[in-house]
Amino acid sequence: MGRIGIIGGSGLYKIEGIKKIKQAEVKTPFGRPSDKFSIGDLSGKEIVFLPRHGVGHRISPSEINYRANIFAMKKLGVDRIISVAACGSLKADLRPMDFVMADQFVDRTNHSREMSFFEKGIVAHIGLAHPVCQDLKNVLYETTNSLGLRVHNGGTYINMEGPAFSTLAESNLYRSWGMDIIGMTNFAEAKLAREAEICYAVLAAVTDYDCWYPGHASVTVDMVIKNLQNNIENAKKILATVIKRLPEERSCACKEALKFAIVTDKKLITAKIKKDLNIIIGKYVR
Repeated sequence: MGRIGIIGGSGLYKIEGIKKIKQAEVKTPFGRPSDKFSIGDLSGKEIVFLPRHGVGHRISPSEINYRANIFAMKKLGVDRIISVAACGSLKADLRPMDFVMADQFVDRTNHSREMSFFEKGIVAHIGLAHPVCQDLKNVLYETTNSLGLRVHNGGTYINMEGPAFSTLAESNLYRSWGMDIIGMTNFAEAKLAREAEICYAVLAAVTDYDCWYPGHASVTVDMVIKNLQNNIENAKKILATVIKRLPEERSCACKEALKFAIVTDKKLITAKIKKDLNIIIGKYVR
């Protein structure tokens, strides 16, 4: 079993209970990750934790180096990632303090962030019909439900550009499309994790009703952080429990997602690309 990666979003910058902690700085061909990685033991399994926005929340959603974060997780031996994220609700029955196990994404970031390892001489068309690992999502849902927490199994996450919150017109547009929740970070992680053959699932914590809800005309940082902090302890309980329940071996298709995806003639892939991407493509491209 590989290590289990945990990416913490707004309000989750560290996890108590991790034993034998050591800090690691990881170099990648894509630059620096958001922060140092904390490696240690949680619930008897080895985990790797990264605060997505950096400790102290100093990196905007648009400025996060998603490629470096996921590449570094791969380099550290992670084969599953649970991503904790704050989100807004676009439906009345998804209430603040609920958890949502999102299983679909729509991208509204206008490609302002890098979302692929494959560029400048190598092309891969990854399958993304189901962008999260169903096996990992199901264990996460079952665990959250067993703890008596209000949780929704499935939902579409619209990934907007940040750091500003939505306009009322945008919020109503997304509702008319049938979107369930809204956030600023998770689609890039999901795409890159699939390219890296890492299982990925989102533990989305609803903090607000965006700005569409009557009597809830504006979303403030204070509101978001207050609700998220109230749910952080629940998120930590979920993580500690779900890690115990994960099977040793993966049986999903995530572990071979690249098997037929690389379309570039292998003879034309440069030595530099092979070296830089070795931990991702090495078993397919020699």
